[in-house]
This record gives sequence, structure tokens and C-alpha cells, in this order.
Amino acid sequence: MKAFFDTSVLVPVFVDEHPHHTASFAAFLHAEKKHASCGAHSLAEVYSTVTRLPGKHRASASEGMLFLANIAARLSFVSLNGDEYWRAIEQSAELEVVGGTIYDALLAHCALKAKADIIYTWNLGHFRQLGPEVAKRLRIP
Repeated sequence: MKAFFDTSVLVPVFVDEHPHHTASFAAFLHAEKKHASCGAHSLAEVYSTVTRLPGKHRASASEGMLFLANIAARLSFVSLNGDEYWRAIEQSAELEVVGGTIYDALLAHCALKAKADIIYTWNLGHFRQLGPEVAKRLRIP
């Protein structure tokens, strides 16, 4: 069974006090590169988030890179080419997806490209807007 990890699951893996840490970490520990992936763009999202957390939770640039190295050890990266980006945005517009949910739509298209059976996310509401092919794959860790 192939799994795809949304950024909303990856960030808590590295933040001990995050409310979703335990469940996200457990799912991440079971991931093997051969059967698990994330969007290539999630690397930038994870890095941006963990290096801008408030106070003592903020990671340094080098710690952020260590977190990404952990992701790279367990997950393969999926990206869309230009035509796939266009189709993903076009299909999202047809579904009336607007605003920041487009980024979830792009990740969902990465998951479909990876032929993921499961999409792990904490953003169920955003992903459910993306149609039945995405909705049937959604799971929280």
C-alpha cells in the first residue's frame, strides 16, 4: 500500500509539543521510501515552518536541514511538471477551489501521480474539496 504525506503531517513529526506529534511521528516511522512519498514542495513548507516557529520551538537552519534529511531518508519526492501544474490548477478552478487550498490541491495531484492509496493529512476539510478520487484516500495518522 502506497502512502503520501501532506505537510500538515510532516511538521508535527519534528515538533515534540505539537498536538499531532505522536500520531504523525508513528505514521512517519512506519514509512519506507519504496512505498511512501511527499510533494517536493513540502520540503520548502516544512523548512519554512520549523524555522519560523515561535520561541523555543524554532529550529535553526541547520536543524531544519536535519529534519529534511530525515524526510529524505523515509520518503520519495513527487513533483509536477508544467503541464501537470496547469491541469491541477484548471481542475481545481472547476471545483471552485480558491485561495491557499490550491497548495493542498497541488499536493493531492502529487499524491495521485504517485498512485498513493492513502493520503495522510490533518487538513481533511481542504482535501475533501478536491473530489472523490482524493477524498477516498484521505486518512489522519
